Amino acid sequence: MKLSINDQLTEIYYYVDEYLKKHPEATRLRQSNNSEPRFSDAEVITIALMQGSFECATLKCAYELVVANARRAFPCLCSDKQWIARLHALTPLIGGLVLHSSETGRAQGLYLMDSKPIPVCHFLRHGRVRLLREAGADFGKTKKGWFFGFQLHAIVNHQGLVVGALLTPANTDDRDPALALAWSVEGGLCLADLGDRSKDLSELLMEEAELLLLTPADAGDLRALVSSIRERVETTFSQLWALFVDRVFSRSWNGLWNTIKLKILHFNLCQTGAISA
Repeated sequence: MKLSINDQLTEIYYYVDEYLKKHPEATRLRQSNNSEPRFSDAEVITIALMQGSFECATLKCAYELVVANARRAFPCLCSDKQWIARLHALTPLIGGLVLHSSETGRAQGLYLMDSKPIPVCHFLRHGRVRLLREAGADFGKTKKGWFFGFQLHAIVNHQGLVVGALLTPANTDDRDPALALAWSVEGGLCLADLGDRSKDLSELLMEEAELLLLTPADAGDLRALVSSIRERVETTFSQLWALFVDRVFSRSWNGLWNTIKLKILHFNLCQTGAISA
């Protein structure tokens, strides 16, 4: 049975608040006299994570739905513009929550690495993009053709939990972020696609992160098995896509990356059972 909105808010708030209590250093990011605002950081992030529960397209829409359905839960709620500003100022804290949500999946030994395009507009309208172009949006190409925007690179465990992610310009080679993603885990075996195949990269990952990189072309007779296991990462991306990860409404790189981290956080919390799906 699906939980009520108030019950979902309670689940999410409890998780975030418990994290802040166990990591008091995370609350010291604010550098102002108003170090203990009446509208707490936990409340700010709780509303943002409800976007995944509501399955709505924008953070503002999630805010409006909370106001319409659970206003009493936030007696000191600020305006939507103030809330968005507070939320984006908390991006380091949100990053910490993402890392915390994936701790259980970092030492399981088997991982999958892949990337997906994040188009910021229809390809034919790229000439009108200004703000995100200055933030690094560029042209990239997939099997389906060209796009303009960014790429989301992720490493997930065999159960689909996202344990590391990076957002780069669309023209970034898939092999460039591989080492940074490998440092997200504690060594093991990583299955990747042919775009990541490189002897130098394999040696680098083994030397620097103790991670063995294996593509279907390296698997020999086990190629079919490797390909079937890699379907897990495709499922993860599909589920993230269902949370509107590929729909860009942000006007800055920080806003876009923060929004994606919130989607990953909500996804991980559902995967681990920390909150109800």
